[in-house]
Amino acid sequence: MKKLILSIDCGTQSLRTLLFAETGELLHKVQIHYDPYQSPKPGWAEQHPEIFWESLKTACATLKREYPAEFDLVAGIGVTTMRNTMVNLDRNGKPLRPIITWLDQRKADDIIGRHLLWRMGLRCIGMESALRTLQRDGKCNWIRQNEPDVWEKTHKYLQVSGFLNYRLTGKFTDSVASQIGHLPFNYRKMKWAGKLSSPYLMFPIDRDKLPDLVPPGAAIGRITAEAARETGIAQGTPVIACGSDKGCETIGMGVLDEMTASLSFGTTATVQISTKRYYKPIRFMPPYPAPIPGYYNPEIEIFRGYWMITWFKDEFAHEEVQAAKQNGTVPEKELDKLLKQSPPGAMGLIVQPYWGPGLKQPTAKGAMIGFGDVHKKAHVYRAVIEGLGYALLDGLHTIEKVSKNKVGRVAVSGGASQSREICRITADIFNLPLVRGRTSETSGLGAAIVTAVGLGIHPTFKSAIKEMVAYDDFFDPDPANVSLYKKLYNRVYKKIYPVLKPVYRQIQDITGYPE
Repeated sequence: MKKLILSIDCGTQSLRTLLFAETGELLHKVQIHYDPYQSPKPGWAEQHPEIFWESLKTACATLKREYPAEFDLVAGIGVTTMRNTMVNLDRNGKPLRPIITWLDQRKADDIIGRHLLWRMGLRCIGMESALRTLQRDGKCNWIRQNEPDVWEKTHKYLQVSGFLNYRLTGKFTDSVASQIGHLPFNYRKMKWAGKLSSPYLMFPIDRDKLPDLVPPGAAIGRITAEAARETGIAQGTPVIACGSDKGCETIGMGVLDEMTASLSFGTTATVQISTKRYYKPIRFMPPYPAPIPGYYNPEIEIFRGYWMITWFKDEFAHEEVQAAKQNGTVPEKELDKLLKQSPPGAMGLIVQPYWGPGLKQPTAKGAMIGFGDVHKKAHVYRAVIEGLGYALLDGLHTIEKVSKNKVGRVAVSGGASQSREICRITADIFNLPLVRGRTSETSGLGAAIVTAVGLGIHPTFKSAIKEMVAYDDFFDPDPANVSLYKKLYNRVYKKIYPVLKPVYRQIQDITGYPE
């Protein structure tokens, strides 16, 4: 009998239910949109977790209503979600407060400062400021300090994936590969960290508040009678542990080793590889657990990366956005016309895309340099896209330096990958062949691959990827553009942050932004 896989992909702005064939073909999709967050105070970003559950129920009900015969062939379910977005549940499984999403900018009070020897050690290696920032970003610390009654009542502190898995199975169990965020997690051993470890000192969450963990591909549980009534999924259907959205994107693009890099053109832009080796691409920044047991995903991220396209659309591209609506296309395809109007190099306009500071550049701000009266809207947009390409290339070089391995190809996914021009520019900047998948729903496909292996539909991850991943588009670098981008990257882009770093610090000292 034909077996289908139901992937649930819960993101910042929408939830998608995706029916995949065992060959990897996307048969049907239902997407439920919602506001990414509410902001009760400046810089805050909160969302109620019930929105995710209600969206899941609505999407499943729609799939069942529109495609009843195929929906009844679902053999198993896999859940993949955004990272670092946690839910506080009471003993009855009810949310105690809105989620503080990964976009939230509030800061906890300092914890590192209480540990004199630890602080002195971090100062000696130049990481005190970066780890103070990381610890203060931990929303578990903020809740403990500002809402102690909520923390006291918190029975379980779960990723969104753990919350949805609980609602589906009744079990407080989640995938090892979903534990990415401000948590006391031992990334090398892929288990919860002990109380004397630095992850626990930074994020002191008692073990009994955390879920049980299983490796990706293992069964979390089965659809309960209550979940069956609410979603329409057959009672007893297995739910398989998967992984985070970025990790699932990586295997959804067929990245199984260190020879191919996965580029995610999403709200947060990332470059990842898959490897059995454990190494940190940035000091104190461990590789994440991959959705393949025993593998890691070393990653460099550009916070608010391709969100910059949203920024550009909101500020400068109302005409193109309206045209996309009238033509029934995505705005990125309309914006391709702007990219064609500007030559490679954007007539000397260069962007450093640090619209949000990272762990490696805690004082960074964004910069545009090289302006002249020749520059128009098209040049600004191309400079933004090229700047993101330079930043991701810099991230890949960081990974390659630590791994002592050269990548031979890049695979792209995420919303901006729907633009052929962005793909061409990226291939030229990286000077590597670039592939784009058959489906843009690569996170969901990755979850389907893990689920298929967990169900025994495919015997191994290698065979599942071979059977389920296909590429529709191939982009080879243009030698002339490669030469230009190489000069701009090495002789201009790489020098921007070192030169402007003292200026960024002065801006922070004078204005308090970024904190």
